[in-house]
Amino acid sequence: MRVKNLTVMGSGSWGTTFAKVLADANPEATVTLWARRDEVAEEIATKHTNSGYLGDLTLPFNITATSDAVAALNGAEMVVLAVPAQTLREQLTQWADAIPADAVIVSLMKGLERGTGLRMTQVVQEVLGTSDDKLVVLSGPNLAREIAREEPTASVVACSVTETADAVAQACTAAYFRPYTNRDVIGAEIGGIVKNIIALAVGMCDGMGMGDNTKATVITRGLAETTRLAVAIGGKAETMSGLAGMGDLVATCASSLSRNYTAGRLFGQGLSMDQVTSKMTQVAEGVKSCSAVLELAHENGVDMPIAAAASKVLDGSVPVIKMPKLLLDRDLKSEERNQ
Repeated sequence: MRVKNLTVMGSGSWGTTFAKVLADANPEATVTLWARRDEVAEEIATKHTNSGYLGDLTLPFNITATSDAVAALNGAEMVVLAVPAQTLREQLTQWADAIPADAVIVSLMKGLERGTGLRMTQVVQEVLGTSDDKLVVLSGPNLAREIAREEPTASVVACSVTETADAVAQACTAAYFRPYTNRDVIGAEIGGIVKNIIALAVGMCDGMGMGDNTKATVITRGLAETTRLAVAIGGKAETMSGLAGMGDLVATCASSLSRNYTAGRLFGQGLSMDQVTSKMTQVAEGVKSCSAVLELAHENGVDMPIAAAASKVLDGSVPVIKMPKLLLDRDLKSEERNQ
């Protein structure tokens, strides 16, 4: 996809990093970052840094920034959405008239909307009426700081229309960033959503001082329940064994750079929701999406014991020290029959 104007709406760590990927992949294009705060936009535009999220890393000079959403969206051929999941509907409503009708919309977000249970692509379609051939999900093991340091990373570009997925993959192929394509939008989104909740649970176990056996168990069975949910709502099981499933899950559950793992570890150490929130500089989407995921699972008859246990800790109904008991006090089952 040969593009001249690309826009990333959201200047957090992942939004800024993906803007860097696009700028490096398209050195002759202009990449515009929209920042909610004037001072962040000013720093990116004049100093070519976003120190609040990426330290002193120098951004490519074909990245510019503005806090004016209309200006950021003007003439954009690709619009990348990198805002907190629970704010998307409100922000899209504000931006709707400014988003070019023929722009490809790419979602970097990994959350489920509370109250509706909608995936982010579904929210986009409700608000903007975007057709399937213009709607793309990018997901995978994408820890922003590692990619910003240009450590080799692969990801998945998912769209129901192969030609669009191929075009977006071409537009974000950099020397250190390798996209694969997939037509399973549902699977790619569910993998990115549920892995945040599993990472919370793994972090809780780590915070309580539990070892690798426990964490490996939670990760493996977490993948099983993620797969059950994805398949139940139309996704493909094989997507869960790839980058958007297992790849993203392993990275998120194993890294101190993961916001959800970090939040879970703090819960595991006995901190309250308010205390965890005060220590986090960025949103841990799993905290926000957990109840919505469980509602979606219930509606589709899917058993998700790890997500349910994490949710009980998050809402304060069960102390974190009792979470392992919730996972073990279940009927014995065959792994072969109950993937």
